[in-house]
Amino acid sequence: MMNRYFTALVSILLLIACSSDNINQNNPYLLDVNVSFTVNTSLPQYTSLNFPSDPVYVSNYGNGGIVIINTGSGYVAWDATDPNHIRNTDCTSMSINGLTLVCSCEDNTYDLFTGNFIKGDELEYTLYNYRVTEVGEGVLKVSNN
Repeated sequence: MMNRYFTALVSILLLIACSSDNINQNNPYLLDVNVSFTVNTSLPQYTSLNFPSDPVYVSNYGNGGIVIINTGSGYVAWDATDPNHIRNTDCTSMSINGLTLVCSCEDNTYDLFTGNFIKGDELEYTLYNYRVTEVGEGVLKVSNN
């Protein structure tokens, strides 16, 4: 009898542990674009990623470019388009201001470590997050698939 409970408990724990880490980030303001690219932190334009708290903007990916930052305990990557208003050609990407991303159209401000909004009126969505994995010595893969 005890063996059955143990087996059931282990089975449940395995199912929970094997669940996907894909977070559904449905946002009506962002396009659903496929992102997968690598960054070599030994290249001059990306060397600041070797140090915490020095974000890097990578253009031509995501909705409006992607910002990557070394948090000190790993890396995070965010879409550089404001997730709380309709995309338009006058305001496609935000700018890095210290450790925040700021929308020049509405002055919405987001924390680069957490992706949470820290300034703005009636904001619903946090920054769109991309997965960052280290695939080699100084090589990071940024993707959403």
